[in-house]
Amino acid sequence: MAKNQKENFERITLLLEKFSNANGVSGYESNVEKIFSEEMKPFVDEIKTDKLGNLIAHKKGDGLTIMLTAHMDEIGFMVKYIDEKGFLFFSEIGGFFDQTILHQRVIVHGKNGPVLGVIGSKPIHVMNAEERKKMIEKKTMFIDIGAKNAEDAKKLGVEIGATVTQDSKFQIMANNNVVGKAFDDRAGLTMLVEAMRRISVNKISANVFAVGTIQEEVGLKGARTSAFGINPDIAIATDVVVSGDHPGITKQESNMEMGKGAVITIMDASGRGMIASEKVVKWLKETAEKNKIDHQLEVSEGGTTDAAAIQLSQRGIPVGVISVPDRNIHTSVEVINIHDVDSGAELIAQAIMSVDKYFEKNN
Repeated sequence: MAKNQKENFERITLLLEKFSNANGVSGYESNVEKIFSEEMKPFVDEIKTDKLGNLIAHKKGDGLTIMLTAHMDEIGFMVKYIDEKGFLFFSEIGGFFDQTILHQRVIVHGKNGPVLGVIGSKPIHVMNAEERKKMIEKKTMFIDIGAKNAEDAKKLGVEIGATVTQDSKFQIMANNNVVGKAFDDRAGLTMLVEAMRRISVNKISANVFAVGTIQEEVGLKGARTSAFGINPDIAIATDVVVSGDHPGITKQESNMEMGKGAVITIMDASGRGMIASEKVVKWLKETAEKNKIDHQLEVSEGGTTDAAAIQLSQRGIPVGVISVPDRNIHTSVEVINIHDVDSGAELIAQAIMSVDKYFEKNN
């Protein structure tokens, strides 16, 4: 590995670890926002938070206005009821597959600080034959925080409305792979910081807004309002995509592979979400090819990203998406490859530096 690439990988790994280990479900992103602001500060001219809570880092220029986004929120839960024995019942924030949350450790963010909990259910030992055949549903699960009763839970600082995040720590695996929670979309935040680092040492004309958006997982809310306020000429959203390089999935379902580079999404959600602008796709593809940046092309029938909301803002905004392949999305053990994050950051940076060749400023 070349010296520069090794340094990039080490820096990206440390930053991704910081973002992944931070906790911030939709609507409660302040911990992540603080990190994003601190990391962005050396590379931009101004940082502000809008009324809804999006963090907007601005590198001023007199050229085209480019909006970059990565969402700060992660999926999680919220306490909705505490029974007389001190067990917590919860609503989900964002999309979970019920099987992935059972018997997981969680952190309940009480008013007195974090409280460790575990998600439990009726034990298999007392289930009848029919019950054992069925998948355990979230509505029958509870969080055990070790409380003696409801009053004890209250003394611990846990009350209705407390948010809950998965208790999972970032770790390094083999071959530049890493595992942790919330890579959707802390990988995107890492790409934005690293891209802004790279363009900061170059003279550019573009007027760049790097936005950490809120509440993406529950309706793309932050992207919608921040795009309206910025009204950019072009926008690039960052996110993760389903990696198709493991058992149980076919290439027809996803041909994305970890370690093969950043993903340029052409369409997602079968077009119900985003169909990228032809000019944006051309810009990103040619930039990647010219600069020999490893990349992959994606057409998806699954979920969508901030780009779908940005695309419909004001009179319409040309958008694209740059992502990284991710195994086990929306679980506590997501797996991604550092090379893909590095490729995504480099593609964003090089695209910004070449934007004047592809677009004209709006009047």
